[in-house]
Amino acid sequence: MTTLVPLPGHPQIARRDGVLYIENIALDTLAREYGTPLFVYSKQWILDALDAYQRGLSGRDALICYAVKANSTLGVLRVLAQAGCGFDIVSGGELARALAAGADPARVIFSGVGKTRAEMRQALDAGIGCFNVESEAELEVLDAVARQTGRRAPVSLRINPDVDPKTHPYISTGLKGNKFGIAHERALAAYQHAARLPGLEIIGIDCHIGSQITAAAPYLDALDRMLDLIERIEAAGIALRHIDLGGGLGIDYNGETPPSAEVLWQQLLARLDARGFGQRRLLVEPGRSLVGNAGVCLTEVLYTKPGAAKNFCIVDAAMNDLPRPAMYEAFHRIEPVRARAGLAETVYDVVGPICESGDWLGRERALAVHAGDWLAVLSVGAYCMSMASNYNSRPRASEVLVSGAQATLIRRRETLADQLRCESD
Repeated sequence: MTTLVPLPGHPQIARRDGVLYIENIALDTLAREYGTPLFVYSKQWILDALDAYQRGLSGRDALICYAVKANSTLGVLRVLAQAGCGFDIVSGGELARALAAGADPARVIFSGVGKTRAEMRQALDAGIGCFNVESEAELEVLDAVARQTGRRAPVSLRINPDVDPKTHPYISTGLKGNKFGIAHERALAAYQHAARLPGLEIIGIDCHIGSQITAAAPYLDALDRMLDLIERIEAAGIALRHIDLGGGLGIDYNGETPPSAEVLWQQLLARLDARGFGQRRLLVEPGRSLVGNAGVCLTEVLYTKPGAAKNFCIVDAAMNDLPRPAMYEAFHRIEPVRARAGLAETVYDVVGPICESGDWLGRERALAVHAGDWLAVLSVGAYCMSMASNYNSRPRASEVLVSGAQATLIRRRETLADQLRCESD
């Protein structure tokens, strides 16, 4: 009888008789067919993660807007659009991708601190649902662009609540020292200024405190500060139709235990109800928590290299494919695709071929592998392919979406011709 052993935190990934499967497909089958490095995503995991939000917000006037920056591949965006998601974008390129994936522009919100005039016009022409404005200077520019196009821009102001999300400093966004949002103490004045600008229509308020948050307390703290502020803004005669609480819920990379989206929203809704805001329209912007654990990166072992201080397992994936370890010193579990019986484990640093000492995928990992074996790097569905580059003139990897026993190529591997087509001598 086949033995099925799901990996902790990854219910769509399991070992069957020593071989790793994603849903109902063996990962070594995909590595042989599509080559490596290769990103593979579980469609069912994405839908299950979204369902947790939908259950948590059931019965409420709520819109779930997927944060496109987490993974902007069209095949992934289409899964979410077909499941009823709106989209949170931060560039004109992300707007074009969301629309190409079938997004309803009225369910798109545009965040980001540096929107250009061209991007504002693009979004107004598309008829997006809301601009999350991040500075008083942006209010002035958006008002001018809207009036030039003969439209009123629907806006919410992103307020920085100065709440510590207890996460990596590079992905904290709600503290006074962060570049995002309008300072909490300036919020009322900023809203009063926005209300005087004829090209703007105020429809809501927004905050986002960071990413990879693994506890409910920072969300509850931010919510309380926002509700205090809403009471003051509305007492000044400015109505706010929606409350946008952003995203940032973390995932299990290495034993972290974030609350489920359903449990988190039960707590947030209880606080909203207790303070009399339970019937207000709600927006939420999850990214990593919808796609992060849906993805694995398959990579081939090129060489094992013993050293005086360290042993190295050199693979064909690198920091251009998986930037999170080099950028954040992030941990990703690394598993052999096919377990080798009878081979003793060796402790390796798993590294790529790029000419940088920062090109590592995992440090001090006990692995039983030979050259030619495949490894699976887990939890790579978010902020990996969307941040990938051509450093060292390496082609970006292929991507495959798995649904049950069916695999669909959703991005072919780049060629050198792809890389050179925009260049001239």
